[in-house]
Amino acid sequence: MPPNTTASSGQKPGKSGRKKGRKARLFLIVLVLALFGGVAYGGYWGVSTVRASFPQTTGSLTLEGLSGPVDVKRDGNGIPQIYASSDEDLFMAQGYVQAQDRFYEMDVRRHMTSGRLSEMFGSSQVKNDEFLRTMGWDRVAKEEYDKKLSASTKKYLQAYAKGVNAYLKGKDGKDISLEYAALGFTNDYKPQEWTPVDSVAWLKAMAWDLRGNMQDEIDRSLMTSRLGPKQIADLYPEYPYSRNKTITQEGQYDSVTGSYVQGSGTTTSGGTQSTSGTGLAGNTTAPGGLQSQLSKLYNVLDNVPTAVGVNGNGIGSNSWVVGGEHTITGKPLLANDPHLSASLPSVWYQMGLHCTSVSSKCQYDVSGYTFAGMPGVVIGHNQDIAWGMTNSGVDVTDLYLEKITGEGYEYDGKVLPFATRKETIKVAGGASKTIVVRETKDGMPLLSDRDDELVKVGKKATVDSGAPDRGDGYAIALRWTALDPGNSMDAVFQLDKASNWSEFRKASASFDVPSQNLIYADTDNHIGYQLPGKIPTRAKGDDGSLPSPGWDPKYTWTGYIKQSELPYEYDPKRGYIVTANQAVVDKDKYPYTLTTDWGYGTRSQRITDLIEAKTKGGGKISTDDMRQMQLDDSSEIAKLIVPKLLKIDVPDKNVRDAQKLLEGWDYTQDADSAAAAYFNATWRNILKLAFGNKLPKELRVKGQCLNVAPVDTTGPADENQTVRECGQREADQAQPDGGDRWFEVVRKIIDDQNNDWWKAPKTRLDKAADNRDELFGRAMKDARWELTAKLGKDMDTWSWGRLHRLFLKNQTLGTDGPGALQYMLNRGPWKLSGGEATVNATGWNAAGGYGVVWVPSMRMVVNLDDFDKSKWINLSGASGHAYSAHYTDQTDKWAKGELLPWSFSGKAVDKSTSDTLVLKP
Repeated sequence: MPPNTTASSGQKPGKSGRKKGRKARLFLIVLVLALFGGVAYGGYWGVSTVRASFPQTTGSLTLEGLSGPVDVKRDGNGIPQIYASSDEDLFMAQGYVQAQDRFYEMDVRRHMTSGRLSEMFGSSQVKNDEFLRTMGWDRVAKEEYDKKLSASTKKYLQAYAKGVNAYLKGKDGKDISLEYAALGFTNDYKPQEWTPVDSVAWLKAMAWDLRGNMQDEIDRSLMTSRLGPKQIADLYPEYPYSRNKTITQEGQYDSVTGSYVQGSGTTTSGGTQSTSGTGLAGNTTAPGGLQSQLSKLYNVLDNVPTAVGVNGNGIGSNSWVVGGEHTITGKPLLANDPHLSASLPSVWYQMGLHCTSVSSKCQYDVSGYTFAGMPGVVIGHNQDIAWGMTNSGVDVTDLYLEKITGEGYEYDGKVLPFATRKETIKVAGGASKTIVVRETKDGMPLLSDRDDELVKVGKKATVDSGAPDRGDGYAIALRWTALDPGNSMDAVFQLDKASNWSEFRKASASFDVPSQNLIYADTDNHIGYQLPGKIPTRAKGDDGSLPSPGWDPKYTWTGYIKQSELPYEYDPKRGYIVTANQAVVDKDKYPYTLTTDWGYGTRSQRITDLIEAKTKGGGKISTDDMRQMQLDDSSEIAKLIVPKLLKIDVPDKNVRDAQKLLEGWDYTQDADSAAAAYFNATWRNILKLAFGNKLPKELRVKGQCLNVAPVDTTGPADENQTVRECGQREADQAQPDGGDRWFEVVRKIIDDQNNDWWKAPKTRLDKAADNRDELFGRAMKDARWELTAKLGKDMDTWSWGRLHRLFLKNQTLGTDGPGALQYMLNRGPWKLSGGEATVNATGWNAAGGYGVVWVPSMRMVVNLDDFDKSKWINLSGASGHAYSAHYTDQTDKWAKGELLPWSFSGKAVDKSTSDTLVLKP
């Protein structure tokens, strides 16, 4: 992996500096490509390809289809601000400019959403394509485009596609991006024209990665092979409503009007839905065959390429807004930093879309974060309002067991026929493959058809007496709101031009999937929150926490929560709103179960505490205060555990020396902190000893093997009563991951010295642990020797950043391509501060190791008093071209917690402009 050598300065070098830098870069490219493509051809291929694919950013170009000239002004970081005199010209130019910088990324995304990755990358992607075709994202997107979206949205999508295709016209792959030139060595793939449906389908990929609790639904079922109902309940504790505040605090559901209303209140009539969970036909134990089936299904899900998250696990985000009464400016400040898996280039693309004169002909003056491949701005601000998003985590997916009989499936005592369709997958360098997709009612695809071993359930499967005979076994189908056509694309454009709270709420009503926490601020000094989304309702007693029996009608969704019933807040008395994946509303103030799997509020409560500490006694918050809060890396679990660790009498001098690192530690996880390194290693080993080693193999890290007691054995295990079991899950997806659910698990039992979870069997090197302190002592010893192996014996050289590193990888050829090509496309490492469930959420998986697996994918702070004083940063840079100066030019600043100036007004944009390109009709 190459060191990060890309310059981070936003200033353009002088002409001499540019020539020297270009020569150095081209020399490196020639050298590497000589190894990759052959010495004789490599030099020419490298120089010509890299130069050909860099975008033109100055001068002028003619674009057929424009109605008037468009200015594209890029600042020193290559971030474009587009100025046009009509909506269609604005979005056409957006398509052209995004394609200039990011077309390869856009192309890969559309092949993923349509299940056509094999056309680009060959037979290795056939299984992924089979699964994606079964889901049918592109089919749903086409139905949305044909039947659901407004005429204006279609017009904008068509204009965007026209701009992308104007860029593609006359270009070969090597003229577009280095990756296409590399693909040319193995196949003859050629990029095709962009379509409006390609843009709409991207929202399905976004929804997939933010889909809610499907992994928890599977994990709970898998746990039943080794854990009983009480033990599983221990590992999924109830949300701590009394300690960590919900998002909405001053509203409740009004059962008389059937709507959610602003204002304080107590328990409403009707109470809340049951959270006991009666999936699996009322069983508390998953059938043995289902155990294997769910494990294989998880593997299929895990293999689906990551779009904007980490396949549903560990995804979070922070956003908060502070009203003008608490700010230095007297107007609101709004912060947002979505937590997603690290990618190169970043999933976000910064951009401004400006009408030279806002009118009915040209309605937009908006700036923020976009997705390359989709018109409009997703998160940002216009001239009147600002908004941010975090994942709400509401449960919009359910798995159903289906009893297959002949060519159909059982439902309500009858056998219904499957709806079927054939899908042909084209494979680069190989023969095409045709699959048959089967769907039950409500368009639920049979996911179990995507693995031969999933078609039949094992003969030992057990269900309750009311279930149909097993016969050939049970299949698994998926019900998911995103598989129904919706209007989310309309919402993007409505948000972009909303000018007040009423228009913002109207726009949010169209944002059906994925369900996001939307926060709001405006220049008239108002702040607000709205939960949008198409959220299903279920029958009483069904909370969606476990797979449901598809043959029983009472487990069918009963409808969707009305927009008027969804929680919101507007100008709350406390003067601020915090959303960080915590519970949206107190369960006693709402009649619907939104999910049983909230984030546990560790980050949100820390942000709340920071705001309240700053405003105590009339203190005021500045833009930089908001930035500093985003960087807070205090470990809440360390505050709970370290005092216990320091009281333990440790006999081993070397371990005692490590223990002393925790004395006086302020619980912050700076990259250079030895104490943070040692504590996190101890925390990881506590989790492993107390919980991880007791989980079934399907949840543990692949390749990590243990001698465990057979499931039907009672009493303590011994040498004659164990079997060898090896984990089956990828390291960054295994459990216990160490997130704030595990914080809450430990908090519940921390003062119970003799709780069964604190017991660990003896090994060849260690005696059995019979209580908390014995297990903690063993974890401290294991952590000491683990870090000795990783960082060396000298603790003076230890630091959290040496363990906690970020590598940025190109998501296709940078992951699976030849080594030389990976060297060209990838960057890193960066030693990071922060950690799991901290505000500066540089996530790591405690079961798998210390490496960074998800990050604040961007950070922004919007100043509603003066938009030009707002700040922003991206994880990587504007460009997707590996040797562009803007490939990772923001990453160094991002890693240090710095923010860039965010110009919005015409005057500020002109002042920051480095390159101007005029697009002419």
